[in-house]
Amino acid sequence: MTTVFSALSVSVDGYISGRRPAGADETGSGLGDAGMLFDWYFTGDTPSKVLDGFTLSEPSARVFDKLAARVGASVVGHATYDHSSHFNGGGPHPTAPLFVVSHQPVPELSGTQTHAASVEEAIAGARAAAGDKDVALMGGVLVTEAIKAGLVDDFVLHQVPVLLGGGRSFFGELPEHVRLRLVEAVPAPGVTHLHYEILR
Repeated sequence: MTTVFSALSVSVDGYISGRRPAGADETGSGLGDAGMLFDWYFTGDTPSKVLDGFTLSEPSARVFDKLAARVGASVVGHATYDHSSHFNGGGPHPTAPLFVVSHQPVPELSGTQTHAASVEEAIAGARAAAGDKDVALMGGVLVTEAIKAGLVDDFVLHQVPVLLGGGRSFFGELPEHVRLRLVEAVPAPGVTHLHYEILR
């Protein structure tokens, strides 16, 4: 059965990106001053067996490859799409179609990218496209809205040992408590991988 999950690098104080440089426009600003959230992608000696260009520590590679192998379709919000330079016509996963949630027209969509007017519409389309694999969500606002709609099954926090003190938070405000079960905790150099299931 297709599940819906998210896996993002996050600081100990809950930020997925840092502060923008003074005078920088938000669009295209990416991680701001929080590039260290992704150092663990490239500071090991174990190449990913699923995605090219990633050289991780052995425990991180196991977690990373297991997650990457799950992805059959991806969903992002408009801001993430813009900040990621439209993924150069692709998506965060090279073989998975991308669904972009926006209430406005989305520029420069390629043949593997689909506009959806709501989180619900995007996840429904992504589920259909994913086949026997899972749907990956990317972006704090998007994940929060999907949790509110009861559409997220689990998520992984790649927690990096730093307090950013500001930036863009992973989770936004929720209308009620969301109870979690810790499925797995994997310590690795420069990061701890925390896998949570959402309890219903």
